[in-house]
Amino acid sequence: MTMSLQCIEPNAAGIDVGSFSHFVAVPSGRDQECVKEFSAFTADLYVLADWLKKCDIKTVAMESTGVYWIPLYEILEERGFQVCLVNARYLKNVSGRKSDVLDCQWIQQLHSYGLLKPSFRPEEDIIRLRQLVRHRGALVKWGATHIQQMQKALSQMNLQLHNVVSDITGETGMKIIRSICAGERDPKKLAAHRHHRCENSEETIAKSLQGHYKAEILFSLKQALSSYDHYQEQIAECNEEIKKITEKFEDKTNGQPPVKHKRETHKMPIGFDAQNQFFRMLGVNLTEIPGINSLTVMTFISEVGTSVDKWSNAKAFASWLGLCPGTKISGGKRLGSKSKPCANRLAEALRMAASTLSKSQTCLGAFLRRLKSRLGPAKAVTAVAHKMAVIIYNMIKNRTGYREAGLDYYDKLHKERAVKNLRRFAERLGYAVTPQESTKTASSNTQNANTLQCVI
Repeated sequence: MTMSLQCIEPNAAGIDVGSFSHFVAVPSGRDQECVKEFSAFTADLYVLADWLKKCDIKTVAMESTGVYWIPLYEILEERGFQVCLVNARYLKNVSGRKSDVLDCQWIQQLHSYGLLKPSFRPEEDIIRLRQLVRHRGALVKWGATHIQQMQKALSQMNLQLHNVVSDITGETGMKIIRSICAGERDPKKLAAHRHHRCENSEETIAKSLQGHYKAEILFSLKQALSSYDHYQEQIAECNEEIKKITEKFEDKTNGQPPVKHKRETHKMPIGFDAQNQFFRMLGVNLTEIPGINSLTVMTFISEVGTSVDKWSNAKAFASWLGLCPGTKISGGKRLGSKSKPCANRLAEALRMAASTLSKSQTCLGAFLRRLKSRLGPAKAVTAVAHKMAVIIYNMIKNRTGYREAGLDYYDKLHKERAVKNLRRFAERLGYAVTPQESTKTASSNTQNANTLQCVI
């Protein structure tokens, strides 16, 4: 007896999104043509929506292809359609039968049977914040390229500034670079810009600034400095726009006092009281977690929002981030446990936060060091990022603060696990494990020859 799939969504359509045109498939019998092609121009997108209304379509599924789906998605949502944005990984068709017409029909067929899972898309306010935060990250990267250009120009003139200061964009480095661009060449006068906290003396800095100046390289240095200053202005303007959007969110603190500010050392500050602002939006202070700073919290809010109710539990949230081990099993044999490839910005930020805990005297720092010795740095960082994701989920879901378990927390767990395994192994051999304290007070009766006394 053959069984057929049940049609769950009879009024479903499928769209194959492209850069120049979109192919749309509707159930047969709704129009003379069940597949149509529409141009990507805005006027044609409205014609597409009108045609779907005419065909009595209620829900639409489309593949997330680049950024080409965004205008169509927003127009269809405005028209009242239920839009299902699907990961391309779930839409793989049979190989050898690839065309735009077949793709949209395949999407429509899968959606009508209820086999497609929609991707997460936050609220409109979070989308606006996400756009600005991602743009800010791009500005920081573009500004970093000009820092490299400045350092290259200095090295070409044999000005070894990067060897005597920890960061050329710090107070000492920038004053020296600006003086060089202004025409100063005396090493002693340039070294006089040394900050009092700089490790090297003025004599050492002056010695490093005896270089071979060239007009063409100085021109490149001035251009790089001007571009760097331009991006700093752009970042400051972007910070102001982010501040305006975050101020519109609901206050979830319930009258709790402002948070105690955590010292942060990132070079590109957000520019406003971000810790208290994000605490007001979330109701909890995520910067209490070791390794988490305001930039990480801002990334979390822009990618997820102020709530985690879209995920049933912490495991589902960590799986969405791509931080869980994979399950590649065949024939009852585990073939691999590598995490699935996932370009999630929040997962990247959590991995970066986890990598800073190598010397942290905290519970997560001890956990990272223990896993590093056993699994290697890459897997250890992913495991700590997974634990951070679980902590963040539980803090926001339950509205609780972070409680530090202590440096020896995982050492105690490791000892308990080792004792449990030792007792289980002894029981299989017919022995019993007795702690050392019990052996000192026990009777010297040795009638039970099957008892093994073990020092723990």
